[in-house]
Amino acid sequence: MALLTMIFRKMAKNRWLQLNLWFGLTLCVALFSSMPLYSHAILQRTLFKELQQLQKDQNIYPGLLRAATSVSGGREFGAQLSLIRKADRYMADAPKRMGLDVQAYIVMRATQSFRVLPADATEKEKKEMTVSGSFRAVSDLEKRVKVIDGRLPNPNRTDGVYEAVVTPKFIIDLKRDLGSELVYTNKDTGAQLRIVPVGIVEANAANAYDQFSLEGSSAFYIPFDQFNHDFVENPGPLKLSLLSWQYSLDYSQMNIDRIDTYVSQFNAINNYFNTRIGIGNADMPAKNPIATYTEKKDKLNLMLWSLYSPVMFMLAFYLFMAANLIIDRQKTEISVLRSRGASRLQIMTVFLIESLLLGALALAAGPFLGVFFTKILGASSGFLEFVQRASLDVVLNSTAYKIAAAAIAGSILLILIPALLATRVTIVGHKQRMARLTKLSFWHMIGADVILLVVSVYFLTRFNSQLSNLKALALDPTSIQVDPLIFFMPALFSLGAGLLILRVYPWFVKLVFWIGRKWWTPALYSTLLQISRSSTQYLTIKVFLIMTVATGLFSANAARTINGNMEDRIQYTTGSDIQLSVHWDNDKPPPGPSGAPGQPQEETAAAPKVVTYTEPSFITMTELAGVESAARVFRKDDASFSAGGENGAATLYGIDPYEFGHVAWMRGGLLQYPLNSYLNLLSSNPKAVLVSRSMAKQYGVKAGDTISARWEGLDGADFIVYGIVDYWPGWSPLPVTGDADDPEVRLPNLIVGQLPYIQNHLALEPYEVWIKLKEGAGSKVIYDDLIKKDIPIEKLVDANQLLIRSSNDPFRLAINGVMTLGFVISMLISFFGFLLFWVLTLSGRTLQFGILRAMGISFRQIIGMLLSEQALTSAAAILFGVVIGNTVSSLFVPLFQLSFSATDQVPPFEIVRRLSDYAQLYGVVGLMLAIGLAVLGIRISRMKITQALKLGEE
Repeated sequence: MALLTMIFRKMAKNRWLQLNLWFGLTLCVALFSSMPLYSHAILQRTLFKELQQLQKDQNIYPGLLRAATSVSGGREFGAQLSLIRKADRYMADAPKRMGLDVQAYIVMRATQSFRVLPADATEKEKKEMTVSGSFRAVSDLEKRVKVIDGRLPNPNRTDGVYEAVVTPKFIIDLKRDLGSELVYTNKDTGAQLRIVPVGIVEANAANAYDQFSLEGSSAFYIPFDQFNHDFVENPGPLKLSLLSWQYSLDYSQMNIDRIDTYVSQFNAINNYFNTRIGIGNADMPAKNPIATYTEKKDKLNLMLWSLYSPVMFMLAFYLFMAANLIIDRQKTEISVLRSRGASRLQIMTVFLIESLLLGALALAAGPFLGVFFTKILGASSGFLEFVQRASLDVVLNSTAYKIAAAAIAGSILLILIPALLATRVTIVGHKQRMARLTKLSFWHMIGADVILLVVSVYFLTRFNSQLSNLKALALDPTSIQVDPLIFFMPALFSLGAGLLILRVYPWFVKLVFWIGRKWWTPALYSTLLQISRSSTQYLTIKVFLIMTVATGLFSANAARTINGNMEDRIQYTTGSDIQLSVHWDNDKPPPGPSGAPGQPQEETAAAPKVVTYTEPSFITMTELAGVESAARVFRKDDASFSAGGENGAATLYGIDPYEFGHVAWMRGGLLQYPLNSYLNLLSSNPKAVLVSRSMAKQYGVKAGDTISARWEGLDGADFIVYGIVDYWPGWSPLPVTGDADDPEVRLPNLIVGQLPYIQNHLALEPYEVWIKLKEGAGSKVIYDDLIKKDIPIEKLVDANQLLIRSSNDPFRLAINGVMTLGFVISMLISFFGFLLFWVLTLSGRTLQFGILRAMGISFRQIIGMLLSEQALTSAAAILFGVVIGNTVSSLFVPLFQLSFSATDQVPPFEIVRRLSDYAQLYGVVGLMLAIGLAVLGIRISRMKITQALKLGEE
């Protein structure tokens, strides 16, 4: 009890230091716990969105689970019935095994198909009618069909006649009305089945999740219980042919932690029905999307670790610094205890209990702060940029607490290191060390700066060698794949460069001091002397500031570059806000069956018929709601050309230059001149065309040359080359396969001409409509108007929707969110570390200030001395951080090209730097320093310097 009392008194005495230590531990817990929370939350959201998109794109309910099997013959009836009953029980428990709620459940049975004839069939009908059908039964038939004529069948009829409902198509095939008797006659036994259609039905889902459809229109649907009694439970006149069980499960309950369960259960169902009753299979549309999430989770966790690693390092540094400062204030007490017989174990026990108390408090609060961090990650759309996005559904789980507990354990070990080192020092040794502050720091003694720089430069060289083989990667326009080391190496380089500069910096200060030693004022003389002799004392705070600024600059440039290149890629590929194709009426004959027998050879070899199209109204497209401008863009990918006696293939664009200039998106710097300058060239002559650089190089085409262009089935038209372009909206100059620099690889060619000339001299064929939306107009506005005006759309590409889908990619969210969160945490750590360091430093120098005041130094001069000290430490560290941050950005940001496919990266990769990011970063750092200096100013103003020189002060 006495030990606990001493511990609480000691903690109360150093409450502000303990509070800072607790703050660091809480941040550590929050940071570590946010990793599994974010990984789970973002993948959960992405899974749900992906399943929703599956339903939109393929019109398939993602929660569908269907098992079906044929029924093989050759078994005894009892064995077959036993297998069917076991299958029913097995499928009845399927939702429970998967842990998902049932929204709809359909059981379907069917007999073998048989030929039916009307009871009153004529001899001619008996010979010519080949209508076949089967008995089918569906659970809860009355809820799943809508009677459009007649009534539902009566299962209690006793005259041996089966009443059934049929589809409209089947009743037409039967060529009889409702109530007409149909007969099936068994060829072997002569036994007959009599069937009377009593109703015509169409599918009518029992609820919004019911996936029932009248599959197989040639069927007689009878009540489920009647079917079971006559064909399943008892040997019937017809053999069973098909059994099916179909669930609609609540896919919103799918949890990524149970992905393995879903996949294994689906595989188990598939294996269960494989040849057990017959030939069986299972179907679950969600299987393919969810099967990739285990790998996605592993990759995301690896990326989160790499993204968090610089912040973790700074947190560890902060905890070590705070613990060291606490121990420094208690070293005299520790050495006294040691001199009076206290063992190192007893002293370490005291510090262990202190750390465990702080760790328990941090573990209680940290995970909830981690939830807040996770929501910040989900709302980030760029570096220090946030959007109004639906918040992540974050739930604390056991994994988060396990990782948080491991983080606390590691932090406590880190905190105890200074205490363990302090227990080795006697009272005499402590006084000796206090007098030797000029020795090198531990980091400089072991050469950490050189080691870190060598390691980071090695990886930089390795990445640059990979950059030359960039073509081996292949990614789609909305995906991203980043080597985690790309994020970790810049932090190592920043730390190594910072330590190297700080190794040299004290010598620079000594040089400045020596040069002006005869002219410095007393205040500045004291400051320069203090900094040059006590460089180790300021090392920690300077490293903090350097790392904060350097990693902040790198994060800003990296996030901006990744986001900018991905967005440019989507916008360039689309060419405008919306790209759509409308149906054109035409006289194109329907496609005939391939390999039709008896087809004359001459017809096969005949030239293709030129299809005549009817152009829909373009004015209608310009008048759509939300449209600012619209342009007609004709693209023919399989066009051919003739230039200088050589023939080649090209993509032919036909545009109206004025319209195109109002809708097209083009990144600056891709063309030698602005896009509008090229459009003006086109406008000057109807025959004018622009050709690609690849065409100019391969075929020697230059401005002023005449070329001919055509496509299959047409005569060529002559054009005059007016300009050469490297890029064009929507067109990729890169080959589909191979290296663009390989002379053996044929590059794509482009010809851009005027649409009216192409239509008049070649042919009128369907073109695309490129649309630019009004400022603030959303995609939904134009979608609704397209539906309202009943415009038949064949294809639609929406750049805004692609951008949204890309921005919701979990890996991109992780990069944006963690970089923002890491910078914010770094700023908080630096702010509290700044205050902690300077408050303790100034408190420890109260006697020095008192002596200076007694020597005649004014209070204003002391303030000036402190300001110059800040300029030579904090301001200098920020300046070093800016230099290192820009250097790191120049060296490492280009490596993000490794994240994009060289064969797909159009427009080319570009490093994006924005002045606003720098202003924002410097503003945040400046605000932190201003608040810190204000707090220090208040602290200094309240210091009783005049009372420092009292008897016994030493």
